[in-house]
Amino acid sequence: MAQVVAASMTRRMAGVIADGAFKVLLAVVCIATAAPLGRLLGTPTWLMVASGVALLIGGGIEIGYTRSRSMRTYTRLMVAYDSGWVLAALVGALMAWQGNSAGGEVWIGYQTAAPIVFAALLAAANPTQTASD
Repeated sequence: MAQVVAASMTRRMAGVIADGAFKVLLAVVCIATAAPLGRLLGTPTWLMVASGVALLIGGGIEIGYTRSRSMRTYTRLMVAYDSGWVLAALVGALMAWQGNSAGGEVWIGYQTAAPIVFAALLAAANPTQTASD
């Protein structure tokens, strides 16, 4: 039974690390392609760079707290983050479909604010207790 629990925790931890790594990868893409991607999405270059920096910070903090925060905390925060991501993407797509040029700004604006909020909530969460504590 203990092996099953340990394997489950390992998979969840790998998922958290993968989520943080995805944010870091997205950050690199946002920063490296800020001008062309910004034109494609209808957002200013500075917002693309700011989004990349926010994603880099958020992803790094997410990875950094992997061993000191509970998987329950991570799961709740990731569900909230991803739900907001979907909502922002839908709102942005709807705005673009209606001819509003701010659809990309809505989505990238979310990508700028949400990782910082995620990181702040994760940092503020109670640390997990380890066997040595």
